[in-house]
Amino acid sequence: MELEFPIKQIVDKNGELVDKSYESIVTKEMSQDFYRHMVRIRTLDRKCINLQRQGRLGTYPPIEGQEAAQVGSALALEDDDWMYPTYRDHAACNIFAKSIYNLSIWLGRVEGNVPPKGKNILPVSVPIATQLPIATGIAMASKKRGSKQAAIVYFGDGATSEGDFHEGLNMASVFKAPVVFFNQNNGYAISVPIWRQMNSRTIAQKAIAYDIPGVRIDGNDIFAVYFETKKALERARNGEGPTLIEAVTWRYGAHTTADDPTKYRDQTESEKRREFDPITRLESFMKQQGYADDLWIQNVAEEARIEIEEVVKRLETMPPPNVNDMFDHIFAVPTWTIQEQKDRYLRHLRGEK
Repeated sequence: MELEFPIKQIVDKNGELVDKSYESIVTKEMSQDFYRHMVRIRTLDRKCINLQRQGRLGTYPPIEGQEAAQVGSALALEDDDWMYPTYRDHAACNIFAKSIYNLSIWLGRVEGNVPPKGKNILPVSVPIATQLPIATGIAMASKKRGSKQAAIVYFGDGATSEGDFHEGLNMASVFKAPVVFFNQNNGYAISVPIWRQMNSRTIAQKAIAYDIPGVRIDGNDIFAVYFETKKALERARNGEGPTLIEAVTWRYGAHTTADDPTKYRDQTESEKRREFDPITRLESFMKQQGYADDLWIQNVAEEARIEIEEVVKRLETMPPPNVNDMFDHIFAVPTWTIQEQKDRYLRHLRGEK
């Protein structure tokens, strides 16, 4: 199956353009734009980890190593498309929204789930794979309306072990829903390595059961991610149905800041994976092409640092989250069970028994 689903690549780990058919398509402007976005996201990610360690942010899921997969796929979308993210897809959300709007999620604020006006981004899905059938449903609705909108839904390798994965793909296949199933295969579902949860050699091959295209790409090659996602979205818009994309990547750090990856993974392996790093790969490519030099790269890093510091300042001037939000946004009229929980918790906060 690995031969039938080879990993598609445009630029290799050394920054070499290995697919010459893209020679005139991959431009200086595109390369620099992609690089800026990935540096901004990594700067934000590292800042968030520091904030959490300092007690200034809640539990946070790092994304370092997966920037190309998220940035490249999000940039392939049209402005009115639909996005269904997981808890680790804040990079994709912020790129698609053209705004770092969702950082306050990790402070318990509901505003972090509200995208800028006109952006069809659903709240992050913490339950595993539940967003796949929902994305299929909205894609079917778009098709029924005669819209050219497509949907993209993100999920990890662990989600392919859930029934929702199969239900979503099956329904999308039957009704030719305009949806792209974008899997980021980072090798682990929390602490469980992929070889412990499936016998399939690839995730892309799971598309065979539903008679839809399955594509396997180098998830650290932003050009491969962007162009293959673009193709899948166009296919969806043209009424040809869904595509399953497996972006092979790696998360360097913990599953979340509440996790200790050394308990289940040899972290020396994680450091070795940095030779495939999406940012240094693009940097090498740009230098070879004469698209960037050290001064330009330093300036991009400094611009990102300044921007992220401003974002954090705005975040930390927000008032504390309203405790009522935990209870008041579940049903239009709270059930007696929720009301009882709310009353009990408010009494606890007041120091009452």
